[in-house]
Amino acid sequence: MDLQQIVDYLHLRILTTKRDLAGITVESGYISDLLSCVMTGAKSKAIWVTLIAHSNIVAVASLLELPAIIITEDAQPDVPTISKADDEGIILLSSPLPSFQIVGQLWDLGLRGM
Repeated sequence: MDLQQIVDYLHLRILTTKRDLAGITVESGYISDLLSCVMTGAKSKAIWVTLIAHSNIVAVASLLELPAIIITEDAQPDVPTISKADDEGIILLSSPLPSFQIVGQLWDLGLRGM
């Protein structure tokens, strides 16, 4: 599934510099607010759903080759975090919805791999 489909379906706001999201493949998803759990459980090409908005999310996503992070409940990363994500090629997305609802919508969209 491409990232543009996810952004459109979930009405996500793109926080990082706009790119061709249709060219970014998402193969699975992962939800956690604990960085250590993400580091041991998320797979490459997964979209990560979290409430965390600080800069460590970018480092973890980069390490695991995660193309995008959905930050929920309108938590907003600071400008240096967004800049770091741009530098690393990680797409930061935002939603006012809680993580549970976002994951349900991803499931409805057909993203079921893990």
